[in-house]
Amino acid sequence: MTALITHADCLHHVTPDGHPERVARLEHLLHALEGLDLARVTAPLATEEDLLRCHPQDHIDAIRDGVPARGFAQVDGDTWLSPGSWDAALRAVGAALRAVDMVVAGEAANAFCATRPPGHHAETQTAMGFCLFGTAAIAAKHALDHHGLERVAVCDFDVHHGNGTQDLLWNEPRALTITSHQSPLWPGTGAASERGAHDNVINLPLPPRSGGAEMKKAWSELAFPRLSTFEPKLIIISAGFDAHQDDPLAMLEWTVDDFRWITRELCAIASTVCGGRVVSTLEGGYDLEALSAAARAHVEGLMEAAG
Repeated sequence: MTALITHADCLHHVTPDGHPERVARLEHLLHALEGLDLARVTAPLATEEDLLRCHPQDHIDAIRDGVPARGFAQVDGDTWLSPGSWDAALRAVGAALRAVDMVVAGEAANAFCATRPPGHHAETQTAMGFCLFGTAAIAAKHALDHHGLERVAVCDFDVHHGNGTQDLLWNEPRALTITSHQSPLWPGTGAASERGAHDNVINLPLPPRSGGAEMKKAWSELAFPRLSTFEPKLIIISAGFDAHQDDPLAMLEWTVDDFRWITRELCAIASTVCGGRVVSTLEGGYDLEALSAAARAHVEGLMEAAG
């Protein structure tokens, strides 16, 4: 069965009016998943020890101490803290860790973490791009160091390059990081020449106005063969849905069927190399209807793979 891991605390990370990464994103997504036969699991709070797998203590302290008692505190030009942000961020990381625990133990075939704030832009000592902590990278390190898995892959199809995940796993030879993203686009990283300290990073930059055909060609020719030969014992997906053609922050032209396709393909490889073990965590997606439809297709793909 597919597990859905979430927590109401993630609705208490509030951003200023007009901000694209808003509470309504998670509300709409959860509504879209109502009625699906999922194992619904409450996300625990991650611990500071969990965060230390990827971030130094001073970064953790800066986020915790920066949370305001009321109103908002600005971290950078587009990243904000509100009174509920600390617990929300810990729930987001905790959900991913619980998902890894469940999938590795065989308690769920795969899992989707419906949480916010997102995480894939958070670098080692820098919160940015709506992200506070590197959720997917922390989950990967948890799988490697806590569970002793030999190899883990992180596959990121958010429209913005996962600079944080790349930074956090750059020097980790046991982790393969694969990211497709629009280029040029913020944050400006993710060139194909960025390959990691151990040839463990694959970037798939896609031109503006490109759609599903270009995405499928890049993943099929440049990513899937390497993913298969790497033989990860777990695949972690950074599931951003802002490559959808209706998203206001970018200019790729994916459809709901494209998200369904990439989900099925990643699950098929997982079935071959790691017993189907997949953990997915929510990243971007800022048109509420597109987010809801694409996320439902993604979760339905996970459910199909779970059998």
